[in-house]
Amino acid sequence: MSIFQSIVLGIVQGLTEFLPISSTGHLRIVPAFLGWEDPGAAFTAVTQLGTMAAVLLYFREDLGRIARAWTRSVHDPAARSDTDAKLGWYILLGTIPIGVFGLIFRHQIETGARDLYLIASALIAMGLLLLVAERVSTRERKMDHLGLRDGVAMGLAQALALVPGVSRSGATITAGLFLGLDRTAAARFSFLLSVPAVILSGAFEMRDFFGEGSGGTDVPGLVVATLLAFVVGYASIAFLLRFLASHSTYVFVAYRVVLGTLVLALVAGGVIS
Repeated sequence: MSIFQSIVLGIVQGLTEFLPISSTGHLRIVPAFLGWEDPGAAFTAVTQLGTMAAVLLYFREDLGRIARAWTRSVHDPAARSDTDAKLGWYILLGTIPIGVFGLIFRHQIETGARDLYLIASALIAMGLLLLVAERVSTRERKMDHLGLRDGVAMGLAQALALVPGVSRSGATITAGLFLGLDRTAAARFSFLLSVPAVILSGAFEMRDFFGEGSGGTDVPGLVVATLLAFVVGYASIAFLLRFLASHSTYVFVAYRVVLGTLVLALVAGGVIS
């Protein structure tokens, strides 16, 4: 992979990780459009550490407060009624499904799940599901209304993002809307929920990436892509939270359906493979 390709893919990762349009899907589709090799699941997981660093920086106060409250709640049952302590437990419980399914279906995720037909179909299907969620959601609940059911349901939804094209934020925001959360609350919890899963996934895949004999030529590109993913990802978080405060997700629904349909047509026509 050239440095130019790493720059392009790092920007793509940063732009698409937090928007509900699937970063893993785009890191498969963009190289296909440009005639490049598939960077692979390991490259995707490691560059996600850059966007995760953006989450850690952007939500550093929230995460610090949640971590302190959760730590107190481990030793003091009375502290478990604290809202931040509850969020800590919900994040941990919500991480279990993606961890379990990620290990069980690891081989399929790294091979068959990267099929363009599957990715395009997932883009369309999740886009239509997000459309339904927008239509039926009451959007009356805030972050302090989150309960155990919400944490578990959004954790299960996050596990769907193991399929490229689904989108981690897309699946969890959709679940949040179905649960009656407002868009901003659904997005904020989606970002917080992603922290343990992405860190564990990135660390696990980084071991494999450097163990596969990638060689020094790929390491600089990986570093460049990860740094760019961090910078662009930080801006993407700020944009999405401001956008959802006063706009619906319909633009993302339309984008997903159009892109998915285009990919299906190009693959069927033999233009990309």
